[in-house]
Amino acid sequence: MLTQLIVQNFVLIDRLDLSFDRALSVFTGETGAGKSILLDALSLVLGARGEARFVRKGEKMATLSASFHLNKNHPVWEILEEQGLESEEDLILRRTLSVDGKSKAFINDQPVGLNLLKQVGDLLVEIHGQFATHSLLNPATHRLTLDRYGALEKELKAVQKTWHTWQDKKKERLELEENLAKNAADEAYLKECVDELNKLHPKKGEEETLTRRRATLMNAEKLGENLKNAQNILDEEDRGALGLVGHLRFYLEQAERFNEADIKPLMDGVDMAENALQEISERVEYLLSDMGDENELTEIDDRLFALRDIARKHHVSLDELPDLTDKLQNELNQIVHAEDEKARLMRAEEEARISYEGAAKALTKARQKAATALQKAVMNELPDLKLEKARFHVEISGCEPSENGMDQITFMIATNKGTDFMPLHKCASGGELARIMLALKVNLNEGNQTLIFDEIDTGISGATASAVGERLARLGEKHQTLVITHSPQVAGCGKHHYRVSKAETEEATITSVQKLTPAERVEEVARLLSGAHITEAARTTAKELLKV
Repeated sequence: MLTQLIVQNFVLIDRLDLSFDRALSVFTGETGAGKSILLDALSLVLGARGEARFVRKGEKMATLSASFHLNKNHPVWEILEEQGLESEEDLILRRTLSVDGKSKAFINDQPVGLNLLKQVGDLLVEIHGQFATHSLLNPATHRLTLDRYGALEKELKAVQKTWHTWQDKKKERLELEENLAKNAADEAYLKECVDELNKLHPKKGEEETLTRRRATLMNAEKLGENLKNAQNILDEEDRGALGLVGHLRFYLEQAERFNEADIKPLMDGVDMAENALQEISERVEYLLSDMGDENELTEIDDRLFALRDIARKHHVSLDELPDLTDKLQNELNQIVHAEDEKARLMRAEEEARISYEGAAKALTKARQKAATALQKAVMNELPDLKLEKARFHVEISGCEPSENGMDQITFMIATNKGTDFMPLHKCASGGELARIMLALKVNLNEGNQTLIFDEIDTGISGATASAVGERLARLGEKHQTLVITHSPQVAGCGKHHYRVSKAETEEATITSVQKLTPAERVEEVARLLSGAHITEAARTTAKELLKV
């Protein structure tokens, strides 16, 4: 909901600070007073293109801001979150325009691009009038409008779910076909690579193991000499380490008979030493027996060469060769079982397509029912709006499947008897168009936007103007609605009333806007009825229109 509009140094406006409330607000004033200027100011702060001529003469810059109070579910918050902008309960749009034509835009005092400002503005305010009308004139919005009118959320979600399943299956099948086409061309090469890798049967960590063994074999002579010396020290009869430990054990056993308490711990230490030396001796003996020969060294060199050669060929490390073997084997298996897998995916894709089409046809049927109801509801409004010869039609035609179904929705209108239906945005104009929009809006359940109707009463009066005013009041119960009018019948239906006036001074002409009291409203509606000279009869009629 629009809560405040502040305008400074804009065309004929010096400074203006207006507060707004819910329901229907009407703006009246003499021709040329500046009602269109007010609309231009609001359009500019909502993202319309600015021009240097908008800056008040003698000033350097025009400043405009509009404040909105929105519920937490308003779609604007999602857009701001995507842009990384902070969200608050109130939203303030601000625009500055300098005399050189340069402008700046802000949302909650954070600088933004004009495109983002316009995107947000389109979600906040919708303007209908002689020269500006949004949203429903864009056929791209008609599908969403009809779905909301018919409360088709459940049917639409079913279509979207089956659509994404279908597209996922289709993507999976296409990817397989692409891979198969590529792999089939390389089948011979793949088989050669797999056979070569399987023959080598590489293992992870093998390079390190082979390199370490190779180093051992290359130093076998020196290693063996030192190990043999170590074996002699351990096992030499009587003088070897194990023999000396045996002698040590003998003497300590003799001493233990005379002092068991002190000698027993020493005996335990001898046992540990003897066990350790025995393990060392066995390990040395094993190493001596595992010294290998020149043939083993040659085999290791040959294997390392073969592994490194094939790793270079495939641009991987030796440790990655086992995984590469599995990968190439899988690709080869895919080729072997390609037709079976392709057939399976095609069946899954077809089942998903059939499921989607079933959901889409159910949605189409529900849309046709909603379209009939909307047509009837709008047609019921048209005679009272002096559009008794007009016919409204919701055209549902087939289109390429999408996540929104298989329907192209277009609102059509024929404004005269015997004429063909044409898209809404192509056939109606001026006040007619605004009244058609009014007939639509009073039947729709959308409540996110502030609606503005500019001179919707053009070319009508009397009972038709009263019908327009009554519908605007009904619309105001669901939406915040603002209307610029010359009709006393429309003005009388407003809950809030603003008068736009123009005053001339020696230096300039100034447009101002005043919110009227109940007594002032009587005088203003009386003026609309009788002109500059207000009669008592006009005041009496004004009171009847205002129900006071």
